[in-house]
Amino acid sequence: MRGNKISFLIIICLLLILTGCASSQSQSKNKQEKDPNYQYNLGLFYLNNNNIDEAIKCLNRSLSLNANNYLAWNALGLAQSMKINFEASIQAFSRALALNPKFTEAHNNLGMIYAELKQYDKAEAEYRQALLDPGYAYKSSVYYNFARLYFVQERLEEAYDHVQKAIQIQMRNAMAHHLRGLILEKMGDLEEAENAFAQAVKIVPEDQGFLFSLAKIQFDNGRYRQSKENFEKLLPRLTNQADRDQVKDYLEQLKKLVKED
Repeated sequence: MRGNKISFLIIICLLLILTGCASSQSQSKNKQEKDPNYQYNLGLFYLNNNNIDEAIKCLNRSLSLNANNYLAWNALGLAQSMKINFEASIQAFSRALALNPKFTEAHNNLGMIYAELKQYDKAEAEYRQALLDPGYAYKSSVYYNFARLYFVQERLEEAYDHVQKAIQIQMRNAMAHHLRGLILEKMGDLEEAENAFAQAVKIVPEDQGFLFSLAKIQFDNGRYRQSKENFEKLLPRLTNQADRDQVKDYLEQLKKLVKED
């Protein structure tokens, strides 16, 4: 009987401890729910892990508790842009700038949204505003975005000048090297375009788009063995059937061309 009594007391104590933990956890959760910084950081966590819906929920919760956090507005703009909610993202970035006119990142982000909407004049104005900030750490990104903007408008000389500036600031900017290749390809300089694509692949070998561009231009330049080798590397990585069919078509052509080479 004494042993049973001791066991009973142990169980009671454990229940009290567990109840205390549950109560403590509940209080902690309530505190977190009402903490705008916690919700903002949680939103960033979800954003970085590509859980966009949860990111938007947390960021909206943070802003409902503190509507003056320009960083949260900027993060919300990014999340909305990833959902292709461009009007909502424009509103969020604009709100970030209203709260902090010196927050250059929002100008760059707004420029990208306007470019997606083909509002090229507005995009250019935002990029120019971003470049006015001498302390902005991501000027390479702005020059790259400028180059993309000019490229889609067939303003190739201007596109080339700006992508060169992006690379000068950040030599390992793989996207800038790839864009430089696309620009040079359109300008008819296929040899130098191949070098640019090769540089992009060297920096980010796993990128399927970079490798496709390199293999295709090697095909166009008559470097059939190198082209075949790169298309063969690329094929197992592809999941989209249309992309696989395109690469298979190149490989079929290359079977004969490599024999003749």
